[in-house]
Amino acid sequence: MEHLRSSDVKRVLAGAAVLFVATTARGQEHADCPMHHGSERRAGVDHRHDQASGVAHENAIHHFELAPDGGSIRLEAKDAGQVETRDRIRQHLQVVARAFAAGDFALPMQIHDQVPPGVEVMKEKKATIAYAFSPTDKGGVVRISTKDKDALLAVHAFLRFQIEDHGTGDPSE
Repeated sequence: MEHLRSSDVKRVLAGAAVLFVATTARGQEHADCPMHHGSERRAGVDHRHDQASGVAHENAIHHFELAPDGGSIRLEAKDAGQVETRDRIRQHLQVVARAFAAGDFALPMQIHDQVPPGVEVMKEKKATIAYAFSPTDKGGVVRISTKDKDALLAVHAFLRFQIEDHGTGDPSE
Protein backbone atom coordinates (compact mmCIF):
# COMPACT_ATOMS: atom_id res chain seq x y z
CA MET A 1 0.00 0.00 0.00
CA GLU A 2 1.54 3.21 -1.07
CA HIS A 3 1.95 6.18 1.18
CA LEU A 4 -0.42 9.12 0.53
CA ARG A 5 1.05 12.57 0.14
CA SER A 6 -0.43 15.39 2.20
CA SER A 7 -1.75 17.05 -0.97
CA ASP A 8 -3.67 13.86 -1.81
CA VAL A 9 -5.13 13.71 1.69
CA LYS A 10 -6.18 17.37 1.42
CA ARG A 11 -7.89 16.68 -1.93
CA VAL A 12 -9.77 13.67 -0.53
CA LEU A 13 -10.86 15.63 2.54
CA ALA A 14 -11.95 18.59 0.41
CA GLY A 15 -13.99 16.28 -1.82
CA ALA A 16 -15.59 14.64 1.20
CA ALA A 17 -16.45 18.07 2.63
CA VAL A 18 -18.09 19.15 -0.64
CA LEU A 19 -20.08 15.91 -0.77
CA PHE A 20 -21.14 16.33 2.87
CA VAL A 21 -22.27 19.93 2.33
CA ALA A 22 -24.19 19.03 -0.84
CA THR A 23 -25.91 16.10 0.86
CA THR A 24 -26.75 18.13 3.95
CA ALA A 25 -28.10 21.00 1.85
CA ARG A 26 -30.29 18.63 -0.16
CA GLY A 27 -31.64 17.09 3.06
CA GLN A 28 -32.21 20.55 4.50
CA GLU A 29 -34.11 21.63 1.38
CA HIS A 30 -36.43 18.66 1.90
CA ALA A 31 -36.84 19.44 5.60
CA ASP A 32 -37.69 23.05 4.74
CA CYS A 33 -40.20 22.08 2.09
CA PRO A 34 -43.56 23.57 3.17
CA MET A 35 -45.48 20.46 2.15
CA HIS A 36 -43.17 18.15 4.10
CA HIS A 37 -42.67 20.39 7.11
CA GLY A 38 -46.26 21.61 7.26
CA SER A 39 -47.82 18.17 7.37
CA GLU A 40 -45.40 16.85 10.00
CA ARG A 41 -45.72 20.02 12.07
CA ARG A 42 -49.53 19.98 11.86
CA ALA A 43 -49.62 16.32 12.90
CA GLY A 44 -47.52 17.17 15.96
CA VAL A 45 -49.73 20.14 16.84
CA ASP A 46 -52.85 18.00 16.42
CA HIS A 47 -51.43 15.22 18.59
CA ARG A 48 -50.32 17.59 21.37
CA HIS A 49 -53.68 19.42 21.22
CA ASP A 50 -55.55 16.12 21.52
CA GLN A 51 -53.49 15.29 24.61
CA ALA A 52 -53.85 18.73 26.21
CA SER A 53 -57.55 19.24 25.53
CA GLY A 54 -58.84 15.68 25.83
CA VAL A 55 -60.60 16.18 22.48
CA ALA A 56 -59.57 14.31 19.34
CA HIS A 57 -58.97 16.77 16.51
CA GLU A 58 -60.90 14.47 14.17
CA ASN A 59 -64.03 15.17 16.22
CA ALA A 60 -63.69 18.94 16.53
CA ILE A 61 -63.42 22.12 14.50
CA HIS A 62 -61.14 24.95 15.54
CA HIS A 63 -61.61 28.56 14.44
CA PHE A 64 -59.65 31.67 15.32
CA GLU A 65 -61.13 35.04 14.50
CA LEU A 66 -59.57 38.49 14.62
CA ALA A 67 -61.74 41.41 15.70
CA PRO A 68 -61.12 45.16 15.98
CA ASP A 69 -60.80 44.82 19.76
CA GLY A 70 -59.16 41.36 19.91
CA GLY A 71 -60.66 38.15 18.61
CA SER A 72 -61.85 34.71 19.58
CA ILE A 73 -60.94 31.05 19.90
CA ARG A 74 -63.82 28.77 18.92
CA LEU A 75 -63.74 25.01 19.36
CA GLU A 76 -66.76 22.87 18.58
CA ALA A 77 -67.67 19.23 18.07
CA LYS A 78 -68.19 18.35 14.42
CA ASP A 79 -71.39 16.53 15.29
CA ALA A 80 -74.03 18.04 17.61
CA GLY A 81 -74.70 14.53 18.93
CA GLN A 82 -71.19 14.29 20.41
CA VAL A 83 -72.26 15.46 23.86
CA GLU A 84 -69.16 14.09 25.61
CA THR A 85 -66.89 15.90 23.14
CA ARG A 86 -68.92 19.11 23.52
CA ASP A 87 -68.61 18.95 27.30
CA ARG A 88 -64.84 18.27 27.18
CA ILE A 89 -64.44 21.23 24.82
CA ARG A 90 -66.33 23.48 27.23
CA GLN A 91 -64.15 22.38 30.13
CA HIS A 92 -60.99 22.89 28.09
CA LEU A 93 -61.96 26.38 26.94
CA GLN A 94 -62.87 27.44 30.48
CA VAL A 95 -59.40 26.34 31.60
CA VAL A 96 -57.89 28.28 28.68
CA ALA A 97 -59.78 31.47 29.57
CA ARG A 98 -58.77 31.29 33.26
CA ALA A 99 -55.14 30.45 32.49
CA PHE A 100 -54.74 33.21 29.90
CA ALA A 101 -56.33 35.76 32.24
CA ALA A 102 -53.72 34.78 34.84
CA GLY A 103 -50.93 35.23 32.27
CA ASP A 104 -50.38 31.47 32.03
CA PHE A 105 -49.72 30.38 28.44
CA ALA A 106 -48.18 26.99 29.22
CA LEU A 107 -50.95 25.21 27.30
CA PRO A 108 -50.36 26.83 23.89
CA MET A 109 -46.60 26.55 24.44
CA GLN A 110 -47.05 22.81 25.06
CA ILE A 111 -49.40 22.34 22.09
CA HIS A 112 -47.24 24.27 19.63
CA ASP A 113 -43.88 23.18 21.07
CA GLN A 114 -42.75 26.81 21.10
CA VAL A 115 -43.71 30.19 22.50
CA PRO A 116 -46.36 31.55 20.13
CA PRO A 117 -45.91 35.10 18.85
CA GLY A 118 -47.59 37.70 21.05
CA VAL A 119 -47.46 35.64 24.25
CA GLU A 120 -44.78 37.69 26.01
CA VAL A 121 -46.72 40.94 25.51
CA MET A 122 -50.00 39.23 26.43
CA LYS A 123 -48.36 38.15 29.71
CA GLU A 124 -47.04 41.66 30.39
CA LYS A 125 -50.38 43.28 29.53
CA LYS A 126 -52.64 40.67 31.16
CA ALA A 127 -54.42 43.34 33.20
CA THR A 128 -55.51 45.07 29.98
CA ILE A 129 -56.90 41.95 28.26
CA ALA A 130 -60.25 40.29 29.04
CA TYR A 131 -60.94 36.61 28.34
CA ALA A 132 -64.58 35.51 28.42
CA PHE A 133 -65.79 31.95 27.87
CA SER A 134 -69.24 31.35 26.37
CA PRO A 135 -70.78 27.98 25.56
CA THR A 136 -72.10 27.29 22.06
CA ASP A 137 -74.43 24.51 20.94
CA LYS A 138 -71.49 22.27 20.01
CA GLY A 139 -68.70 23.56 22.26
CA GLY A 140 -67.61 27.03 23.16
CA VAL A 141 -65.75 30.21 22.42
CA VAL A 142 -63.23 32.31 24.31
CA ARG A 143 -63.63 35.97 23.43
CA ILE A 144 -60.45 38.03 23.84
CA SER A 145 -60.77 41.81 24.06
CA THR A 146 -58.57 44.77 24.88
CA LYS A 147 -58.41 48.53 24.46
CA ASP A 148 -54.61 48.58 24.75
CA LYS A 149 -52.93 49.07 21.36
CA ASP A 150 -49.85 46.95 22.11
CA ALA A 151 -51.94 44.19 23.65
CA LEU A 152 -54.19 44.20 20.57
CA LEU A 153 -51.20 43.75 18.26
CA ALA A 154 -50.02 40.85 20.44
CA VAL A 155 -53.47 39.20 20.47
CA HIS A 156 -53.66 39.46 16.69
CA ALA A 157 -50.14 38.00 16.30
CA PHE A 158 -51.14 35.14 18.63
CA LEU A 159 -54.36 34.42 16.72
CA ARG A 160 -52.63 34.59 13.31
CA PHE A 161 -50.11 32.05 14.55
CA GLN A 162 -52.95 29.79 15.71
CA ILE A 163 -54.65 30.07 12.31
CA GLU A 164 -51.44 29.07 10.57
CA ASP A 165 -50.27 26.34 12.96
CA HIS A 166 -53.69 24.67 13.23
CA GLY A 167 -54.28 25.12 9.49
CA THR A 168 -57.82 26.43 9.98
CA GLY A 169 -57.89 28.60 6.87
CA ASP A 170 -59.55 31.40 8.86
CA PRO A 171 -58.96 34.98 7.63
CA SER A 172 -55.81 36.48 9.15
CA GLU A 173 -56.88 40.08 8.70
